[in-house]
Amino acid sequence: MPGEKQYIAIDIGAESGRVMLGVVANEKLALHEIYRFANGPVNEDGCLKWNFPRLLTEVKTGIAKTIKQTKGKVDGMGIDTWAIDFGLLDSDGNLMGNPYHYRDSRTNGMKEKAFELMSKRAIYDNTGLQFLPFNTIYQLLSLRLNNSAVLDKAKKLIFIADLFSYNLCGRAYCEYTFASTSQLMDMRTGKWSKQVFDKLNLPIQIMPEIVQPGTIVGTLKEDIAKEFGCRPIPFIAVGEHDTASAVAAVPADGKNNWAYLSSGTWSLMGVEVPKAVIDDKTFKYEFTNEGGVENTIRLLKNIMGLWLVQECKRHWQKHGEDLSYGRLTEMANEAAPFATQIDPDCADFLAPGDMPERINHYLRQKGEQPISDKGQMIRVILESLVLKYRQVFERIEDITGKSINCLHIVGGGIQNELLCQFTADAIGKIVSAGPIEATAAGNILMQAKAVGQVKSLSDLRRIVRNSFDLKEYKPQQVSDWNKQYKKFITIS
Repeated sequence: MPGEKQYIAIDIGAESGRVMLGVVANEKLALHEIYRFANGPVNEDGCLKWNFPRLLTEVKTGIAKTIKQTKGKVDGMGIDTWAIDFGLLDSDGNLMGNPYHYRDSRTNGMKEKAFELMSKRAIYDNTGLQFLPFNTIYQLLSLRLNNSAVLDKAKKLIFIADLFSYNLCGRAYCEYTFASTSQLMDMRTGKWSKQVFDKLNLPIQIMPEIVQPGTIVGTLKEDIAKEFGCRPIPFIAVGEHDTASAVAAVPADGKNNWAYLSSGTWSLMGVEVPKAVIDDKTFKYEFTNEGGVENTIRLLKNIMGLWLVQECKRHWQKHGEDLSYGRLTEMANEAAPFATQIDPDCADFLAPGDMPERINHYLRQKGEQPISDKGQMIRVILESLVLKYRQVFERIEDITGKSINCLHIVGGGIQNELLCQFTADAIGKIVSAGPIEATAAGNILMQAKAVGQVKSLSDLRRIVRNSFDLKEYKPQQVSDWNKQYKKFITIS
């Protein structure tokens, strides 16, 4: 491995963003958080949107701080964010308003509208993607069916991560892992699907070129570099969908059949495969095929994840009880086990709002008593979530025809040790947790690969294993969870 190199990772999630410095040397990666900032939707004219100018300012502040700390000795930078959302540029290359937030209600009913124009199976056979109501395909269709003048005037669509890149390096493109999550790309060709665009009367001419992760797409703009007091640093397209970067950093050694779970606001559980799996089973189970780094496919299922816990916390904080995630987990651990069950993927839980009341409304509709105790509410969410994990885990084994020996959990969700132990109990398999900073690690190490410091994906994962402590959870109380699972599959 060549000598020490330093990289900037911009990692933005639905709750917060941060700018990280990564130092790669001697087969190890050291990560340093330089700057963190809050994120979340803003209400603009009754719609949920992202305050892009503010976020860009925060990103530039973080880059400036990192460059100052490193005295400009930076070998590359790359960005990852959530997927799906996008901005539209006008003929002068300017952003035509803040991008919509994927939880905005404008996509309600758009799946059904799409299926009137192109059958559900035809869309799946073409794109290989799970039918989530906020996919880019339905966001664009909403603009088209509502006669949006903005869509007619738009000259270029730029996905959210690439929108930051566009403002920093000046090149308009779409990184492949992002394109693959839009439900607008043909998963077999890796190109925009003319069939989908034609059937839904969507403007394919506004779509940017697709580039592969690991591509050096440009350098920091000269005026920005001058502002920061540095040279034009290479800008690298990493796995820009945050899950793609997280999965790249899964510390698997390849000796066992393994699955991954990227745990955060969303939970994404799946396996890495060499090509898209689009057949009757994946269509029935609504599994998604998303692009990965180094010519891999992430065959996975999106699960609502810790969003339900986050929204409960926000609601209680708004009403005067600012409980930490650690305290909420302690309260859940003290609550009664298996009080009731919910389907965490219920559509009623998707939008922001009063999550405790939404869960209680769900329970009342089932003829069950609402939950008043906060610890009990969190425990029900966590137990139900891991029962969903088991359902998805079993379907992965069914689709692949392979028995999975180990589940690797990465991301911020591993800080909830109760959730990790519940997961091992529910699936009856060993769970290996770590690293927390998988997304930033994958981002940094794909940059290192782009400049030749790391040679392969297996080398990348070896560096992750060398660099971070992992914790193993073994199954306990499996029979109790087996009983609960038999109940759960009747409601999900």
